[in-house]
Amino acid sequence: MVKKYGLFGLFMAFSLFCNAQLNLQPGKWKGTLQRQDGHHIPFELEIEKQGRKHVFYIINDTERMKTEDVIVSKDSILIKMPVFESSFRVKVISKDSLNGVWIKGGSTKDLVMPFYAVSGVSRFPKKAPGNLQQVAGKWKMEFTRADQTKRPAIGEFSQQGQQIRGSVLTPAGDYRYLVGTLAADSMFLSTFDGVHALFFAAKITSGELKGNYYSSASVPESFVAVKDANVTLDPPVTTLKEGSSGFLDFSFKDLEGNMVSLKDKRFKDKVVILQLMGSWCPNCMDEMAFLSAYYRKNKHRGIEIIAMAYELSTDEARSRKSLKKFQQQFKVEYPMLITGVTVSDPQRTEKTLPQLTQIKVFPTTIFLDKTGKVSKINTSFYGPGTGTYHTEYKQEFEKTITKLLE
Repeated sequence: MVKKYGLFGLFMAFSLFCNAQLNLQPGKWKGTLQRQDGHHIPFELEIEKQGRKHVFYIINDTERMKTEDVIVSKDSILIKMPVFESSFRVKVISKDSLNGVWIKGGSTKDLVMPFYAVSGVSRFPKKAPGNLQQVAGKWKMEFTRADQTKRPAIGEFSQQGQQIRGSVLTPAGDYRYLVGTLAADSMFLSTFDGVHALFFAAKITSGELKGNYYSSASVPESFVAVKDANVTLDPPVTTLKEGSSGFLDFSFKDLEGNMVSLKDKRFKDKVVILQLMGSWCPNCMDEMAFLSAYYRKNKHRGIEIIAMAYELSTDEARSRKSLKKFQQQFKVEYPMLITGVTVSDPQRTEKTLPQLTQIKVFPTTIFLDKTGKVSKINTSFYGPGTGTYHTEYKQEFEKTITKLLE
């Protein structure tokens, strides 16, 4: 479980009063995570005064993550992210400056990174445009890990002057909303959502991108990219085992402690979507937002959804607390099940859905027909930060559902 730092828990009852005494400059702020290698991961914050409270927003392009669980004691603030086991513990240096740490829950120990924020400063320093390069379009990317193994990706960017927006897609998902800047032959991009803390720095030479990728405190990776309008990725493959009947069988507790099974009356003669997810997963967050809204609008058509969670630990109370944040944030009306199996468990498939070959990525979406038989398994969800890829995903999703309802 994420550790309690300092004495913040003692001040919960006084948070509204204390928050009212907080004196921070409203408006845009620059947040910065400091890596041990000297590289920084910048992102955009906004602070608003709403009545007696200060509300923090994490801004990623068009996304504004509202963060209002703020506990204040004198000059110390605990800011809890609305989803994920993620928070900031900071000191107020002045009305224009905060200094402290970012804390992210892990499977065995928390990640803690130095953090500071200043008001009125842009995410990236403004530089003269120089001989501005053009990066809009699709890029075929290849990342090289520290052990020299390689992995493919797609970069898709739009450009307006020096400003860049876009995302990077991998076979397993995407890096959500990336925002950055160009100056002559240099490109910088970053994002932060409570789990993803990413920074890209690259040089553009003869139509090729070469640079480095920094993810929170992980070892950096290098990457190269060339423009390729036809680039594609091969998604990971999860299938039914050979000889399987095509019917899944499981029974797990929901967040209220009730056992849920596909044999329940609720799912009889319905098209059922199984959402394999985790509360630690940003792409699962995006899929949850999509599926929850879709369910509210379409459940009358004879559709049901079940979320099956693979969490960071087997601690049921910790898992329930994290999943409740998802449930509340996205107004989830369908069952969310605690499998009790961790995402890192090498036997996670055998312990939960032994009829499948291997659960390789999260989220994975399984479509069951009205008889309960597996009709399709999707392992490549692309979220709203990916633009046309997300639009195409939603169109294909609707096509699959419509066919299963016939």
